[in-house]
Amino acid sequence: MKSCFILIRWASVAALLLCCAEIAAAQETPVPAGAASTKDVQQAAIAAAPSLRLTLEDAIARARKNSTQFQAAQTEAAIAHQDRYQAAAALLPSVTYNNQALYTQLKNNNVIFIANNAAHEYVSQANVHESIDLASISAFRRASAAAALAKARAEIASRGLVVTVVQSYYAVAAAHLKLEAARKNGDEGDSFLKLTQDLEKGGEVAHSDVIKAELQMQERRRQLLEAQLGLLNARLDFAVLIFPDFNDNFELAEDLHASVPLPTLVEVQQRAARDNPDLRAALAAVQQAGHEVTGARAGYLPSLSFDYFYGIDATRFAVNNENGFSNLGTSALATVNIPIWNWGATQSRIKQAELRRTQAQRELSLAQRKLLAEIKSLYAEADTALSELSGLSRSAELSAESLRLTTLRYRGGEATVLEVVDAQTTFAQANAAYQDGALRYRVALANLQTLTGVLTTP
Repeated sequence: MKSCFILIRWASVAALLLCCAEIAAAQETPVPAGAASTKDVQQAAIAAAPSLRLTLEDAIARARKNSTQFQAAQTEAAIAHQDRYQAAAALLPSVTYNNQALYTQLKNNNVIFIANNAAHEYVSQANVHESIDLASISAFRRASAAAALAKARAEIASRGLVVTVVQSYYAVAAAHLKLEAARKNGDEGDSFLKLTQDLEKGGEVAHSDVIKAELQMQERRRQLLEAQLGLLNARLDFAVLIFPDFNDNFELAEDLHASVPLPTLVEVQQRAARDNPDLRAALAAVQQAGHEVTGARAGYLPSLSFDYFYGIDATRFAVNNENGFSNLGTSALATVNIPIWNWGATQSRIKQAELRRTQAQRELSLAQRKLLAEIKSLYAEADTALSELSGLSRSAELSAESLRLTTLRYRGGEATVLEVVDAQTTFAQANAAYQDGALRYRVALANLQTLTGVLTTP
């Protein structure tokens, strides 16, 4: 009986322990999707979703859809195109339909106003109107030049956006490579600290070497944290540039160190002379200012207009009059307006337009000079970056080999701790310079694209 009581007691204790274990397991188990908050579900979905693989062309296309400045330039170009359409439509005949009902006071059974034909007069006519004057023609040409100017400015905004995307795109790639190098340096610092500690235990090096190795290890860890922060900021800046909503779940498809040829200087000069948007914008501005001068001078010339009417102008609103005859008829009107005197307003407008044209010509000359200078400057920048890139690559390889050999010499007692630290620092600096050099060359190529309109890709 006593043994039965003991068994029952032990069974109760086991059941209690099993219950506690189930509670603990339930606390460690993830919360079901139905019970989680919306934010948690969204974050989990983003984390579980496959990362988006972006090429440079994809990034540029997304940035064009997302950039407010680029879309504003496109909108201005579209508005200018509609202005040109409206100016062209103003040169063509217009058709309107007019309806009037006129009541005129009678005096001694006579109509008081000369222009009216009866006490009750009804007008319902279609009017075809055409106006011919130099000002309208100049307005159309000016609108055409303004449309070309807006289109060129939109192209300038597009090419500037490409440079920004290229710089941000490859900045992410460079930051990623710098982070990998920082991790490698951190591992090297940890290994070197362990090596000095082992050598100190064997009595082969002084404790000062261990201190120096630990200081170097701490410095490498700080550099690793900075590299992580740099990559995070680069990814965030890039995500803000190309995504309409926040999304950092992406990876880059382009290789920062892929071989990209540099076009010849002659090719760059030919493309820039043909496709440079700054030069096209300056030329369009000069043309627009010239048409403004012509339009202002048109104020001295007569203007001619024609009107053709078809409809009724009768005492009753009907197709036929009281006698059964048709009220429908036609009439034509030609008007010539000759300007005589407006207190010098026309001369003032001409002076304004001439001042604008002179300034536009100055800006065209400046754009031409700047284009020649920018071709040589940006090409020299790209050529220099490309020339330095091979040297930076070689320096990174040599610094890695130097670090390996110096560490082996230190292990054999042939090198000092300062030599190892110096080799580690040199390796870190050479690797960072190599990544920065590759980024510099890519940005230089993108800057050439602002002149030629062609983005050089692998």
